[in-house]
Order: sequence, then C-alpha cells, then structure tokens
Amino acid sequence: MITIYGMRTSGNCYKLQLLLDQLGRHYRWVDVDSAHGGTRTPDYLTKNPNGKVPLLELADGRRLAESNAILCYLAEGTEFWPADSWQRAQTLQWLFFEQYSHEPCIAVARFIHRWLPQDHPRRAELPTLRQRGMQVLAVMELHLTDNDWFVGDRYGIADVALYAYTHCAGEGGVDLQPFPHIRRWLARVRGRPGHTAMQN
Repeated sequence: MITIYGMRTSGNCYKLQLLLDQLGRHYRWVDVDSAHGGTRTPDYLTKNPNGKVPLLELADGRRLAESNAILCYLAEGTEFWPADSWQRAQTLQWLFFEQYSHEPCIAVARFIHRWLPQDHPRRAELPTLRQRGMQVLAVMELHLTDNDWFVGDRYGIADVALYAYTHCAGEGGVDLQPFPHIRRWLARVRGRPGHTAMQN
C-alpha cells in the first residue's frame, strides 16, 4: 500500500489521484491543507523538508516529492510510460514544460483568483498571468493540431500532467474558448477509463 499526502483541490496532487485511479491501484490518501499551513508543521516537515504536497510514501518508509517525479515512478512499467527512449524524452520535455511554463501562470492565476481576498495585492498579477497562460495554451494548441495526445499515439503521463491544471484554467480567468484542439483533447482525457474528477 502506498500513501499520498496531498490537498485534493491542488492540480499537482490531482495528477497522482488521476493516474492511480486509472491504473486501478489501491492507495491511502492523507489530506494535508497546504493552503492553511498543513505542510509547515514539524511532523510534516520531517517527511518533506521542502514543505510541499504532494508526497508519496512507500510501505517501507521511502518518500518521494515533486508531482511529476512521482508520476514517472508510478507509471514505470505501465502503458502510461513509453518504452521508446525518444518518447520518454518527449514525455520529460512536456513534464518540464508543465512545471516551468504552464503551472507558474495558469495554476498561480487559479490560486490568486480563487483563494485570495478581493483586496489582496497579488490580484494585480492576474492580467500578466492570464496573458502568459494564453501563450502557453497556444503552444499546446499547436501541438494538438496534428496530434491526439502529447507523446506518440497514446495517452500517457504527459497528458495527465498537463490536464490537471488545464481543465480548470477558467477558474483563474484563463479562457479555453479560443483553443478548440485543447478542448477536444480535454474531452478525450475525460473519456478515458478510470477518469475521476478533481474535488473542489
């Protein structure tokens, strides 16, 4: 049995729930409210000194942080992780894109818009974050113009990672309407066996 420490409304945590449910694996979920200091307690910091979720804990006590590293570990030996070395490199390319280009604008816009009060000074960042989000989505839209999935001809963890925050981009005011290929891809992901929705 594996344990996931996570916050269910977090896209980074949702990635793991989605993959595990699609793999049909049993796991234990421990809710950690990172928005209200749950990752900064002494007990949690002994598990992950970086003070973030998600965190994977194996039965033997080993722990792994960083959502996309956990995806790679969980997908090893399954259809979600390509056997071909070039496709594995492409998968990593999209995972890095998700964390360094996509998440810093789309996920952050969602956080500010959804959780911070109307008078919070960080709300001034929203126009820039939304503009950057549209640029990131344009990169994805271009790829999906000629591809059903992000790597090769099958669904994999690159799709899982990018789906997590893309499908709820509207919660941060990032409009998906101009991206028909992305919207069709989102529908394909929702139609996959074992798909479960993010809890809000």
